[in-house]
Amino acid sequence: MEYRLQSLLQGVSPEAAFAWHARPGALERLIPPWQKVRLLEGGTTALAQGARLHLQAGLGPLRLDWLAELSGVEPGHSFTDTQVRGPFRRWVHEHVFTAVEGGGSCVLTDRVEWEPPLPRLTDRFIANRLDRAFRWRHRVTASDLRDSLDYGECDSEIVVSGGSGLIGSALVPYLRAAGHRVRSLVRREPDSGDEFRWQPESGRLDPAALEGAQAVVHLAGESIAGGRWNERRKRGILESRVRGTELIARNLARLDNPPRVLVCASAVGFYGDRGEEVLDEDSPGGTGFLAGVCAAWEAACAPAAEAGVRVVFLRLGMVLSQSGGALRAMLPAFRLGLGGPLGRGEQYFGWIAIDDLLRVIRHVVAHNELSGPLIAAAPEATTSAQFSRALAGVLQRPAFLAAPAPLLRAALGEMGSALLLSSQRVCPSRLLQSGFRYRYPDLGRALGHLTGRLSETHILT
Repeated sequence: MEYRLQSLLQGVSPEAAFAWHARPGALERLIPPWQKVRLLEGGTTALAQGARLHLQAGLGPLRLDWLAELSGVEPGHSFTDTQVRGPFRRWVHEHVFTAVEGGGSCVLTDRVEWEPPLPRLTDRFIANRLDRAFRWRHRVTASDLRDSLDYGECDSEIVVSGGSGLIGSALVPYLRAAGHRVRSLVRREPDSGDEFRWQPESGRLDPAALEGAQAVVHLAGESIAGGRWNERRKRGILESRVRGTELIARNLARLDNPPRVLVCASAVGFYGDRGEEVLDEDSPGGTGFLAGVCAAWEAACAPAAEAGVRVVFLRLGMVLSQSGGALRAMLPAFRLGLGGPLGRGEQYFGWIAIDDLLRVIRHVVAHNELSGPLIAAAPEATTSAQFSRALAGVLQRPAFLAAPAPLLRAALGEMGSALLLSSQRVCPSRLLQSGFRYRYPDLGRALGHLTGRLSETHILT
């Protein structure tokens, strides 16, 4: 059997497209979030004849070993990966980059020949899964390459904390595929020269981890949705953010050659529960536990700002990703037709597709005029009822089973009220004024992409 997909990469030469695929991080960028595939080795290997990629693919409770070897490597034109060991009787995947007449663009062609592990009744099933995955892959490829046109090729160093979290685990390969060298702050023993151990609780951080980098992106912090809040949990949420941020900020202030910018995560919870009031970066902070955490979190950056480091607080809306977070938690119920709004569904919340958030971070690093608070959310906030209808529409399911507010409060306590029932109608005024262009400003289109249900394959804007 054969599957083939072609997409136009406008403004991208075959050489640039090949180079992107050859960088560390690119393969991880091309694994759809709904596929249970883990890269074991080979993600940092250059596209060279005979190089091998080792992956682990999940099929229900099974874990399948998959080893592929590269061949037919023609820099700037093509390469092929062939299964050596894995779930298929035969698998040959050819990647071809063909220049468009007139120059300046190329066509990306992915062609797969396979023989299924089971009788040919599975061919249709496999072809449909391939089409869903490769259309998603082509959108990611086109978007990332377009970013290289917008922001230029990058070879600077960026420090990332919280690299194993929802945002960080997507950000690190995105930056590496763009050409950045990434240093990761980790709590365990480092596995490579790109990792540096830090211990926020005891105030330990090697200054060499920060020296000479272009930027620090600080994402670390205890999950606010990890369980019902009590005094111990609330103290852990606050201290994990304040202590880590103070540690980084103090060390930045002492450096002879500090990074130019510190991008620190915050949240739209800064504004508290504000009903239908339209909020932007000039709006005052609100009240409540999360508002207080966000205010203290941002204030902890003061030593870096006072030392002349440009500091940006990313006030994050709900980050949509099928790899984790709220969307992943909601999908099972919505797929069964059991989804619906929370409470009366009138509360607003800001949201942003993970793909756009990665681009926001790169945009902030590149734009020296941006500092202070920045709302990282789509242009239009949505209500819980609107979100439910949009997600159900993408999945072609009903959405009428509302979760009553009293039940949420009884089950989750203060956490339920703060995370699920409070309202922040945020508008990313400063981001829009800076010229940032969203790939997924529309909720339905964002959800379609994230769940692999968009049919389009390329980005032209």
